[in-house]
Amino acid sequence: MKGIVFTEFMELVEGRMGLEMLDRIITEAGLANDGAYTSVGTYDHAELVRLVQALSNASGIGVPQLIHMFGEHLFQRFSVSYQALFADTRSAFDFLSRIDDVIHVEVRKLYPDAELPSLPCERPSADRLVMHYSSPRGFGDLAEGLIVGCIKHFGENITVTRTDLPKEGLLHRARFELVRQAA
Repeated sequence: MKGIVFTEFMELVEGRMGLEMLDRIITEAGLANDGAYTSVGTYDHAELVRLVQALSNASGIGVPQLIHMFGEHLFQRFSVSYQALFADTRSAFDFLSRIDDVIHVEVRKLYPDAELPSLPCERPSADRLVMHYSSPRGFGDLAEGLIVGCIKHFGENITVTRTDLPKEGLLHRARFELVRQAA
């Protein structure tokens, strides 16, 4: 997992819960690198899981809620740091439907060793988008948080229904159905 995910997680924790909380979870997680991450480095996703679990233990907030919250935060940060990826999009559906074919292609140019989930989409109608998440890392909550962050970014009224699917081999899977609501 790319270091930018780790550095943004730490910024979220410090910004919302304070430096003491960040230090506490780094200590509790027992990380070999003592929480020293660079945005361009590559790290084991299990370290992020340990950090989130430590934050859950310390804050009393459930792991799924924390990961979802982080996904929303991460989308907002990406929208600031990677504005060029948003240049030709005018809606959440436009942006989300480009993740596999455009966004992830650009991410791989910046980070060739990035391990990205698969997120193919279907557009059954103008007001519906169905996304199929699959990844060897079980971060459906992160994907959902990113989706919700995208919807908030574009200021749209869209409902998201998530269905967790059985694993396929080593792949964690989920289906997200997004429905645009009438204004």
